[in-house]
Amino acid sequence: MNSTFVELTKAEVDKDPAQQLKNFKRTKDFLVTIDNDGCVADNMNGKQMLVFHPQFMEFYGLWEIESYFREAAEYYNLFSVHRGCNRFIALQYTLKSLAARKDVQTVVKEKGIKLPDTKSLDEYLEYCKKNNLGQGNLTLRKFLDTRPYDLSIYKLLGWSDAVNDTFPYMNDKIPPFPKVRESLEVISKYADIVVVAQASYYDLLNYWSVQDIKKYLRTIAGQEMGTKAQNIEAVKKAGGYKDDQILMLGDADGDLKAVKKNNGFFYPIMPGSEKKSWEKFGVCFDAFIKGKYKPLEEELLKEFGTILLSEPAWEKPGYDHLKAYKEKQEIRKAIYEALIPKGKLLKV
Repeated sequence: MNSTFVELTKAEVDKDPAQQLKNFKRTKDFLVTIDNDGCVADNMNGKQMLVFHPQFMEFYGLWEIESYFREAAEYYNLFSVHRGCNRFIALQYTLKSLAARKDVQTVVKEKGIKLPDTKSLDEYLEYCKKNNLGQGNLTLRKFLDTRPYDLSIYKLLGWSDAVNDTFPYMNDKIPPFPKVRESLEVISKYADIVVVAQASYYDLLNYWSVQDIKKYLRTIAGQEMGTKAQNIEAVKKAGGYKDDQILMLGDADGDLKAVKKNNGFFYPIMPGSEKKSWEKFGVCFDAFIKGKYKPLEEELLKEFGTILLSEPAWEKPGYDHLKAYKEKQEIRKAIYEALIPKGKLLKV
C-alpha cells in the first residue's frame, strides 16, 4: 500500500493545479491510472440524473421540456461514445443538439421557452483549447476575468458550482463496486496509482477519502489539472514509465483515447457490466505486469466497442420521443428512490 499521498490545499490548486504531476516521483515499476465516476463506483447515472441535469433545468428554467433535456443530456453523458467527457463539452453537445431538432423547436415555441445560447460557452471552450487548459471552474473563472461583465458566464459558473456543492452529499451513499478495494490492494503492490478523471479535484478527493480508499493513491488529477491525456502524459514523463508499463482503467471512450495517446494499455470497465469487469480484472492485471496483456486487451476492446452508442435515437427513422424517453425511466426512478425519494422527476 502507498502512503505518500499529499493532499493539495485550495491555494495550491488555484495557483498551479498541475504541480503534483510535474513533481511526481515514481516508486513502483508500473503506473495505473483510474477513472472515477462509473468506473470505481456506480455513481455515473446518479450524478447526471440527480445533479447535473436537474440543476441545469433549475438554473435555466427548462423543466417544461424535461423529457427532451434529459434524453439529450443522458445520451451524451451516459449512453454514447461521448460518455465521461467534460461537463462543459457535454453541455455544448446537448444544447446544440436540442437547438437543431425541429420537434424541440416546436415544443419550446408552444411553451414560450428559450433555449440557452451557447455563444459564451463556445468561446470558453475555444479559450481552453487555444491556451491548452483543462475545462473546469478554475479556468472558467480565468475566462471570466477576460470579460467580467458577461452575465451568461456568471450563470454558467453558478450552475457548475452548485453541481460541485451537491456531490459530497452523495459520496457516502454510493460505495465502490465489489472487488475494487481488493483490486487496489493488489495494484498498489506493483504500481503507482493515480486517479485521472474529469470530475473536480475536490469531489474526487472527497469520494476517495469518505470511502477510505485514498490510502492506495499516489495522487489525484482532476479537471483542474488538464485533460486526461495531458495528465497521463505529465505523470508518465515525470516518472519515466515506458509505454508497456502504463495501464488505464476506465468506462468511456475518452479514457481509451487518453491512454492510447500515451501509448499505454487500457482495461475497460464495461458500462452495465461493471461488477463482472472488476471480477475479471485480477487475471488481466497479472497478465499486464508479466508483459502478456496485449492479446487480452484486443479481445476486451472488441467487446467495449459494441457497448456505447454512436448515433442518438432522435436521428434514426421512426423515432418516437415519448417511447425513447420511457426506455430509461426505470433507471431514473430506481436512482431517485434510492437517493432522493422526493426529488423532482417527470412521471410518464
